[in-house]
Amino acid sequence: MKRKTTKYILAESFLELAEAKRIDKIRVSDITSNCGMSAPTFYNHFKDKYDLIVWIHTHRVSEVMSKIDKNGYGWRDTLLDGAKYYYENRSYIINALKHTSGHDSFVGYVTRNNIEVLAKEVRRKLMTEHLPSEIYGLIKIYVYGTVHFMLDWLMEDATLTPEQVAQMWENGLPQPLKQYLYDEQ
Repeated sequence: MKRKTTKYILAESFLELAEAKRIDKIRVSDITSNCGMSAPTFYNHFKDKYDLIVWIHTHRVSEVMSKIDKNGYGWRDTLLDGAKYYYENRSYIINALKHTSGHDSFVGYVTRNNIEVLAKEVRRKLMTEHLPSEIYGLIKIYVYGTVHFMLDWLMEDATLTPEQVAQMWENGLPQPLKQYLYDEQ
């Protein structure tokens, strides 16, 4: 049996609170009392609730990306799992967008994180530490587009299914990047 870490318990507590309360109204003391921990315990793991929000997103993206190349799990699966995650957590993400220290800060974080995750995967396939500037530029263009499309989808047009969104993300991938993300290319 796998035990939950303190970070995971604090994240669950925060997410539970975020279902019923605006994120900007949630205090660290709310998070810790909700899960029976102390504020010093929280601060041993996170500098503030925004650091916790970053950890939640990074942790989830890392979980999805860690599956690549295992048991036939490929880029298509990554896109679908990402779309499902955002769709299933739509109310929390909208709460974060509307009620954190600014829409742009959350969007900026998600964008930077997704650029780094995609760049890391391409660097892994290229077996290099440095990406050519053209490839890095294509990664940035692709991520800017997919993140903003995802935000529009969640906030304005949730009629599309995660499968449809994942297919659109796949179709939008620049041709030069496909060779690094699809084995069959």
